[in-house]
Amino acid sequence: MESARRIRVLVAKPGLDGHDRGARIVARALRDAGMEVIYTGLRQTPEMIVSAALQEDVDCIGLSILSGAHNALVPRLLRLMRERHLTDVLLVLGGIVPGEDARELRRQGVAEVFSPGTPTSGIVEFIRRHVRPAPSLASLGEERSNCDSESKMEL
Repeated sequence: MESARRIRVLVAKPGLDGHDRGARIVARALRDAGMEVIYTGLRQTPEMIVSAALQEDVDCIGLSILSGAHNALVPRLLRLMRERHLTDVLLVLGGIVPGEDARELRRQGVAEVFSPGTPTSGIVEFIRRHVRPAPSLASLGEERSNCDSESKMEL
């Protein structure tokens, strides 16, 4: 019997920031913790990130922004997520984000903002606590089978 599918995380670098070492370190930590990780690479637009999130059926989007463009990129990405009905996808952000900006981004819908130096274990645990992964196809079939047998019993 197969358990629920693993948490799927899309790690993305939006904007013109060309530094992705932190994103790669976090992606590896998430993978080592048993999550499925899709890394989109550098210089992604919010549109590209949302499109990839839809195609990959992710549970969480992790953004890494070191360029200071978080106040322009994140609200745009949140708007696109709402328009494309990705409101059940957890959005986390890592990078250099001043405290006041981080509070505003959380108010807008970012689940958490991680600053440089945050232990990767803290990021892993936060995602595990806050993501609700979709059930696997096998478990859906099992639930459907249980429902069918229950309804037959009532006849």
